[in-house]
This record gives sequence, C-alpha cells and structure tokens, in this order.
Amino acid sequence: MKIVDVTKENFEEEVIKANVPVLVDFNANWCGPCRMVRPVLDELASESDDYKIVSVNVDEEEELSVKYGVSSIPCMVLIKEGKEVNRSIGFRPKDEIKELLGGK
Repeated sequence: MKIVDVTKENFEEEVIKANVPVLVDFNANWCGPCRMVRPVLDELASESDDYKIVSVNVDEEEELSVKYGVSSIPCMVLIKEGKEVNRSIGFRPKDEIKELLGGK
C-alpha cells in the first residue's frame, strides 16, 4: 500500500474511519529527520495490508497538528478505531517503527 497524503478534508475518511490501524506521520519538507524516515515508512507501507501509513505536512495542516498536540517532528501517531494508541517522536529505525505498529 502506498503512503497517502492526508489533509483535514480527508483525515476522517482516511484515518478515523479506517478498518485497519493507521500510522500518521506528522512531518515537514524542511525537516531532515522527516526526510530520513520517509523511505523507511515507504518500505513498511508496501510490506503489509494489516496497517495503513499516512502523511500529514505540519506546515500545511496546522489544525491537525494542534489537534494531536504535535510539537516536535517527525511525530508518528498510531490510531486504532479512531483513537490514539501509541506515539513516537523523532527518527526511528524500521524495527522500532514495526514495534510501534504492534510488531506487524
């Protein structure tokens, strides 16, 4: 599955109503660690349909960033059944992100 770019307009449909856990990657184009983690997330997104990975640009989607209390990026928030269940801030290697996803 490919990473989906999410905005406040499609957040509810893509994340809250998703029938699988969703890892929301809050990021920005100018953020070095965000650019470093993106290939890892692309790889994970293509490996399984047990979860979904979406991307939120904090510069363009300030409302979502504020709603989820994002103050440092990259910030990855795992949402299951519409609720936040886990969070990680900063660059993480693939195995740690897989653990965040529940070991899938």
